[in-house]
Amino acid sequence: MRRTPKATKPSQIAPLCIALSSLAGALHAHAEAPMHTDDAGTLTQGAMKLEGVFGRDDKTRGAELLFGAGVAPQLEMEVSLARAKDTAMGASTTFHGHGWGVKWVPIQNETGWSVGARFDMGHTRVRDHATPQRFTARETALTALASYRLANAQVLHLNAGHKTVRAQGARHRAATCAVGYEIPLTEQLQLTSEVYGEQRSRPDKAVGLRYAITDGLKASAAVGRGNGRTFSQVGMAWEF
Repeated sequence: MRRTPKATKPSQIAPLCIALSSLAGALHAHAEAPMHTDDAGTLTQGAMKLEGVFGRDDKTRGAELLFGAGVAPQLEMEVSLARAKDTAMGASTTFHGHGWGVKWVPIQNETGWSVGARFDMGHTRVRDHATPQRFTARETALTALASYRLANAQVLHLNAGHKTVRAQGARHRAATCAVGYEIPLTEQLQLTSEVYGEQRSRPDKAVGLRYAITDGLKASAAVGRGNGRTFSQVGMAWEF
């Protein structure tokens, strides 16, 4: 006889939503790798990009594939697919996610301030192979974007927003913020650093490198730590 799935206790729902919020943010963050902090800039109309990222966040290992396109002046749209496996939440918990985002940046300048906003939606299917439990977490996020570009090509990025994660009848809401900085080391190599987080948690800190292999093709890597864990990622991006 098949056993009835064990219900999640109310006391477990809030921590679960927080964990899913963190994971969904990692899977569906659409900033240019290796940064979590997004820039106030868009692809030119008709341009496209394809990005692939492999990451580790504590006990979670995963990969994401993202496609973006400049659909109109100052407007960019993105879709993503992601898969991750977390051995910390059970014998083997898997996450299958897909996301959609739109970014609008009406004020864009080569130097000085650029300002815009983005809206993101994501669905993550969660399956615990140790039990029959399966469910879907849904996330929405609205983020204000600002970037200040200096004449020496250094760039400051600021993000502030709000996200909501719904899972198993519970809802987790949190304000989000991020500060990032890019420093060109050579014509092809950039150093990135950032601090980001959300309400009721300590910030994460990360540093990374972005290398332009050829025109439009970039490789990146980053490492970071925060909230008692370490994380890292490597990725490739192609703009065409």
